[in-house]
Amino acid sequence: MAKKKDSKEDDKKKLERPIGENRKARHDYEIIDTLECGIQLVGSEVKSLRDGKLSLSESFARVLRGEVFLVNCEIPEYSNTSMFLNHEPKRPRKLLLHKTEIAKFAGKSEDRGLSLVPLKMYFKQGRVKVLLGVGRGRKQHDKRDKLKSQDAKRDMARAMRNRG
Repeated sequence: MAKKKDSKEDDKKKLERPIGENRKARHDYEIIDTLECGIQLVGSEVKSLRDGKLSLSESFARVLRGEVFLVNCEIPEYSNTSMFLNHEPKRPRKLLLHKTEIAKFAGKSEDRGLSLVPLKMYFKQGRVKVLLGVGRGRKQHDKRDKLKSQDAKRDMARAMRNRG
């Protein structure tokens, strides 16, 4: 008989539909903590995201006047909307967080060398969510060491798989 997985965990995975991921962030930053937050969007942005159009590669979050904004996140204009109803592709977008979460993350991000980086964006129960991470920038030699250790782990796993 096959083992039955936790149904709640499976339901959560089904409800999340990925839009885009910032793969480079995990390479460039050592992620210390993550937080899921909402984002304030206009209609044409949501329609563009449903088409899967998004670029998180150069984006980051910044705390301004007690609020958190996502900067440099590019959501291209939606093609089926008139030019008067469309949005600006790289405008700063407000992230929806509680005051306590903002205070906690703002305190961490103001520490020397820490940044707020969006890791991925996805739909959860019909709403757009952003996974925000607090990360410390890696130096070039740290990136090389990480790649070497990943290669070694992959080679060991491959050898174990072929052996048995």
